[in-house]
Amino acid sequence: MAMAVAQHRESSSGSSIDKHLDAGKYVRYTAEQVEALERVYAECPKPSSLRRQQLIRECPILSNIEPKQIKVWFQNRRCREKQKKESSKLQTVNRKLTAMNKLLMEENDRLQKQVSQLVCENGYMKQQLHTVNASAADASSNSLIATPQHSLRDANNPAGLLSIAEETLAEFLSKATGTAIDWVQMPGMKPGPDSVGIFAISHSCSGVAARACGLVSLEPIKIAEILKDRPSWSRGCRNLEVFTMFPAGSGGTIELVYTQMFAPTTLAPARDFWTLRYTKTLENGSLVVCERSLSGSGAGPSAAAAAQFVRAEVLPSGYLIRPCEGGGSIIHIVDHLNLEAWSVPEVLRPLYESSKLIAQKMTIAALCYIRQIAQETSGEVVYSLGRQPAVLRTFSQRLSRGFNDAINGFNDDGWSIINCDGTEDVIIAINSSKSFSCTSNPANAFSFLGGVLCAKASMLLQNVAPAVLVRFLREHRSEWADFNVDAYCAASLKAGTNAYPGMRPTRFTGSQIIMPLGHTIEHEELLEVIRLEGQSFVQEDAFVSRDIHLLQICSGIDENAVGACSELVFAPIDEMFPDDAPLLPSGFRVIPLDSKPSDAQDSLATSQTLDLTSSLEIGPTTNHAAGDASSCLNTRSVLTIAFQFPFESNLQDNVATMARQYVRSVISSVQRVAMAISPSGLNPAVRSKLSLGSPEALTLAHWICRSHSYYLGTELLRSESFGDDSMLKNLWQHQDAILCCSLKSQPVFIFANQAGLDMLETTLVALQDITLDKLFDESGRKALCSDFPKLMQQQGFACLPAGICMSTMGRHASYEQAFAWKVLEADETTVHCLAFSFVNWSFV
Repeated sequence: MAMAVAQHRESSSGSSIDKHLDAGKYVRYTAEQVEALERVYAECPKPSSLRRQQLIRECPILSNIEPKQIKVWFQNRRCREKQKKESSKLQTVNRKLTAMNKLLMEENDRLQKQVSQLVCENGYMKQQLHTVNASAADASSNSLIATPQHSLRDANNPAGLLSIAEETLAEFLSKATGTAIDWVQMPGMKPGPDSVGIFAISHSCSGVAARACGLVSLEPIKIAEILKDRPSWSRGCRNLEVFTMFPAGSGGTIELVYTQMFAPTTLAPARDFWTLRYTKTLENGSLVVCERSLSGSGAGPSAAAAAQFVRAEVLPSGYLIRPCEGGGSIIHIVDHLNLEAWSVPEVLRPLYESSKLIAQKMTIAALCYIRQIAQETSGEVVYSLGRQPAVLRTFSQRLSRGFNDAINGFNDDGWSIINCDGTEDVIIAINSSKSFSCTSNPANAFSFLGGVLCAKASMLLQNVAPAVLVRFLREHRSEWADFNVDAYCAASLKAGTNAYPGMRPTRFTGSQIIMPLGHTIEHEELLEVIRLEGQSFVQEDAFVSRDIHLLQICSGIDENAVGACSELVFAPIDEMFPDDAPLLPSGFRVIPLDSKPSDAQDSLATSQTLDLTSSLEIGPTTNHAAGDASSCLNTRSVLTIAFQFPFESNLQDNVATMARQYVRSVISSVQRVAMAISPSGLNPAVRSKLSLGSPEALTLAHWICRSHSYYLGTELLRSESFGDDSMLKNLWQHQDAILCCSLKSQPVFIFANQAGLDMLETTLVALQDITLDKLFDESGRKALCSDFPKLMQQQGFACLPAGICMSTMGRHASYEQAFAWKVLEADETTVHCLAFSFVNWSFV
């Protein structure tokens, strides 16, 4: 018995003997054998490796072990390694869930305190209604108590700054974890397992405020370093400069910071802030970075440096970062600003008075960026073309910053406005000192002989969803862009070729290929390369590639997502896609203006019909779309356009004339597109036919299904789908692409279900501009023509073989089989249109 116990202890320790179960019995290995097997496994973990077999044969100590037993040992070794990885992963998930549960419990406690406070305030207000005089006296005393004292203190000496810093810290903590501000959940951002965090905006307070809290798998010091470097993550931050820094008590640090923010449009000046920033570690281990504006005469940098800015105010704001057990941090973010809305035109004031917009541009952006960095650090993010995430993120930041620079045109960057007397709709600015350089390789930097010219404009759009407009501009570039202008800008980016108009005429073939590079964790921003295929008019250059490549970021194209704006920013880039490529960004920005509650109610009252494309979609993602379609009849947006063109000094006037005309042409195209996709911009007769509740849509669905059954002998939809509403919805969601075209001399499409619109890559509005002959390729048109007599005169239907369709973007879509049949009206004799069904289609 003692010997058995000793053997058991020896084997369990793993020092000399390893045991594995093989065919119901344990096989004993010596420590030397186990060490040899571990070496083989470490060098060749794959079971089918020939190298592993060779290593086993070359190891004498393994020669007396059967191959089957070695195979079982490796299988068990892999199982143990897999179990270890799974266990580690589960422990990580458990730590995250524990931290998130703690965060939710704290949020619940805060909400309970807020409820209690509201109940007390409600009782207090009831009491005050009976004691008006006492209420006036209390109000006067409260106003004296509420007078801020930090402005009376001396902000020019360290002792006064420390006093202000401690007061800022207390006020910030009361907002981050207390009830100093009445927080309400941000519309459209519901917490859940897949949510980035918990987001709230102020209900009623001075200025605009937003709050976020979430779990991030980074250490507090790393998070603080990232967030303090605001230009690295905030697309709206132009510059941040620390003027003074000195230590405070208890290991804290006080900084005097000057920050410049970009203006989102050309219609209002940019903002700047002069703030005190206080960094301190609390007794519980939490790290706090809080900030507030400083006021007083002579505060901030020189007046010349801030001449193009309006001084705004930062009320106590900041970051509370608490470490979690097992790694990671819980972060609370508060942004509380007064953006001086009085200084902007009245139509733009919603942009400066909206807590929701501040949340989207600053608070949510900060938390999403931290989570993005955390995922990239852990290796969870994999991008295409072998690019590192940091490189692609730098490309996105350079595009965004270059676009903001063009919109704002600051004097200290070298921009100056020409020929602007206040009556021009397009502003022309030039920058003679503009050079294209990259920090990674300054040797590749070069500047143009003349400089860069920017043509920009802003305008108000009515009744169009920003996401829909930008998505259309992205997918249908040929509707608004001039290929030759793109070619000019692309050629100018190559040193020594920036001549105007020194290039051969080229036409755009209509083919636009989008190659994705990467996206943010919530897919709210896409980074992609666009290839535009061109063809030379000159015969001798017919075989020379005239393709153009654009680097592009696109954001805010998801109607269901909550975003600050929708953007499409692009710049020509060399086809080799170098990391230090010079970029000259141009593009569009569409910012929604929050309508007043009364406007929203009027909108709901006046619009009783829903757009077919939004109302036919069902499920959790459709409620937003349906609401957007019904509410966008009374919404407003600000569209900002900026295009940059390089030029030589002797061609400045020519390029300026071309740029002004081109931007005006783009504006006209965008307005036409906005009118087409706007529910209020459609012809009333057309809009009624695209409405779910209209008899036209229901009747057409009934005719399509009944005629399919009559001619082909089979039901197009399931039998339970024959109610009016359910029939239309099921036809819309049918997996096959179903299209209907008119019987005119030039047949055009009048209806398509969702699969049909996806196959054509178009919308219900643009569908009516597509003719039947553009759908099929040459072989498809021949097959249709040969079966046309059978379709119209004999059988009333035709079966078409497998073939290829062409989308509106020039892409090929294959289908296994297609059916065509006549759609009869109610009298069963009059042919209303032709219907087509494409089975198992896919892009090739």
